[in-house]
Amino acid sequence: YQRRVHGDREADGSDSLEGFVLIHSIAGGTGSGMGSYLLEKLNDRYPKKLVQTYSVFPNQSEKDASDVVVQPYNSLLTLKRLTLNADCVVVLDNTALNRIAVDRLHIPNPTFSQTNALVSTVMAASTTTLRYPGYMNNDLIGLIASLIPTTRCHFLMTGYTPITIDPTIQMNVRKTSVLDVMRRLLSPKNIMVSAPVRRGCYISILNIIQGDVDPGQVHKSLQRIRERKMANFIPWGPSSIQVALSHKSPYVESAHRVSGLMLANNTSIASLFSRTLSSYDKLRKKAAFLDVYRKTEMFKDSLEEFDNSREVVQSLIDEYKACENPDYIDWGTKSSGYSGSEPMVLSGGNY
Repeated sequence: YQRRVHGDREADGSDSLEGFVLIHSIAGGTGSGMGSYLLEKLNDRYPKKLVQTYSVFPNQSEKDASDVVVQPYNSLLTLKRLTLNADCVVVLDNTALNRIAVDRLHIPNPTFSQTNALVSTVMAASTTTLRYPGYMNNDLIGLIASLIPTTRCHFLMTGYTPITIDPTIQMNVRKTSVLDVMRRLLSPKNIMVSAPVRRGCYISILNIIQGDVDPGQVHKSLQRIRERKMANFIPWGPSSIQVALSHKSPYVESAHRVSGLMLANNTSIASLFSRTLSSYDKLRKKAAFLDVYRKTEMFKDSLEEFDNSREVVQSLIDEYKACENPDYIDWGTKSSGYSGSEPMVLSGGNY
């Protein structure tokens, strides 16, 4: 009760409360359990306010097995809450972050602080248009609305270039023109989610370009990308890349003239959720470690919450796959597999 009163006091003291940003992991006990609890409470207490999360997904590579044996259970339960209670989820995949650190930064055994440096770089870049506002994308709602045209498909992947742990160190990047930055943002090597991006379709893309940039260069770069067909878009929506120009922070030194962040909604992210379901199914089939959950109030009588969570996540995967088809709009109204409490609606965002 005291925490709720304190939260209300902070919200009431805001000049113009847009929403909330939650940073958590989905696999551990605190990040998944406490994170899900906060997410549900915020959504219930402030139903008209936007809730955005930066969610760290666990490392799913076989050689780097997690110490958290119940990771698949926690991930599934959290994914349900992220699907139903969040308006936007920026996915930060530890599998991809470790791959980038090893392959791109040549760090044999990346530490938590080094992978966290990548996360903080993405978070800082994604909020530059809010902290240094310009003509567009200067509020949280405007930034997110154009990226998420449908209610359920609100999971975003990120790409960043030039990738570096220390911004003051010049990395081995030959060119940092606007075209080169925008071209590298579309490269799977720079995307921080382990998903087959080339096999999927982009629903939307927003590139935030930082530095001293001529808008004319941006226009030419977009034309070149369109001519070369570097990005495969959904057949039922506009095939366009949004660009927001932003100043660099005057307080942080950088060795690069231009840097860029991509926030993208891509259907291939469903493969990440499919791997989570596969890991869950393997554990559930063996009925492994379920005693831990049966001791809690939610699972005392039955394990129905697991079944319901799996259904919600499977529905999310199906919807992302349906987005790749021209008749997706009809699928949203006719599909019997859609299990959401809210109907699928298109947002009024500016594409």
